[in-house]
Amino acid sequence: MKVAIVYDRVNKWGGAEQILLSLHRIFPDALLFTSVYNSSTAIWAKDFKVKTSFLQKLPFASTSHEYYAPCMPIAFESFDFSEYDAVISVTSEAAKGIITSPKTMHICICLTPTRYLWSGYSNYFTDSMQKVFSKPIVSYLKRWDLVASKRPDHYIAISFEVQKRIKKYYNLDSDVVYPPSLFQVQRGIDEKKITDPFFLIVSRLVSYKKVDLAIKACQKAGVMLKIAGDGRDRSRLEKLATKDVEFLGGLTDDALSHYYRNCRALIFSGIEDFGLVMVEAQKFGKPVIAYRAGGALEIVQDGITGEFFDQQKASSLIEVLAKFDENRYNSDKCIANAKRFTHHNFEKSFKKIFNKHLEDYFKL
Repeated sequence: MKVAIVYDRVNKWGGAEQILLSLHRIFPDALLFTSVYNSSTAIWAKDFKVKTSFLQKLPFASTSHEYYAPCMPIAFESFDFSEYDAVISVTSEAAKGIITSPKTMHICICLTPTRYLWSGYSNYFTDSMQKVFSKPIVSYLKRWDLVASKRPDHYIAISFEVQKRIKKYYNLDSDVVYPPSLFQVQRGIDEKKITDPFFLIVSRLVSYKKVDLAIKACQKAGVMLKIAGDGRDRSRLEKLATKDVEFLGGLTDDALSHYYRNCRALIFSGIEDFGLVMVEAQKFGKPVIAYRAGGALEIVQDGITGEFFDQQKASSLIEVLAKFDENRYNSDKCIANAKRFTHHNFEKSFKKIFNKHLEDYFKL
């Protein structure tokens, strides 16, 4: 059987990329189709055979793909899958819109219905001028996205939160398969001894992650915060921060392990489709303080492996920080919780669904 994998763009590292690496283990010969590929920022893809769209040849497309959003539908519709028995799209945007023939089964692993068009529209278009200028483009993309959503033969959602969104925005059913955490706990010698207690954030620094909320809360609560990650919102966030907030930038797994191991807890203040960094923290036996919404509800066990704050406001997080005691959490229970999200469990669940639908599809 010949299988292809399709992903929106190969130019970063995050939770979706861990799904792709797991799929590569299952289908090592599968070609990876994508709109653009940046080998310097997507080192994880070095073992893949990557096929890009025509966008790869356009200026800055591999580094600033957002400017080419109106071209994404055409890019994915231009691929030819006539020689494949099955195609697996992994997408939070346009990859689900590929066109396949009746002899090719298409299963979509949906990270979320396109966030900037649906659930996260207000986070991406923050002022009236932006909304006015973007309205025609967004209207076009919404119409295309609804048409494209009907092209996969079956959907797999990465969480029950995403399953609800698929039903809400596309009116389609889906199975749930949790994504795997491939982060390896590094047990080497610590780079430096950390004596002052601190909370940790691990995140891309973009507005919808709500890192600013955590910065404000930690400063008012008088606790130290360290932030691992980078992104276009970094300069704005640095202006909000005092000396008790440290920006660590992008870290290696070894360096990040050092901070996971030494933190009091991970803070997760956004609404995420799933949120694999919470699983990573739990692998180190660390509790998570999360906003009570999204994928956090499916990862954090309230009072056992972490706790929630109920309003997405600094004041709500401050209340939790003021009474937080990391000593009440059992690290073994946190580690056991993280073991729910392994490659083995992902592969087992995915194969069961994939094989069932493959068998049903070719009976038609």
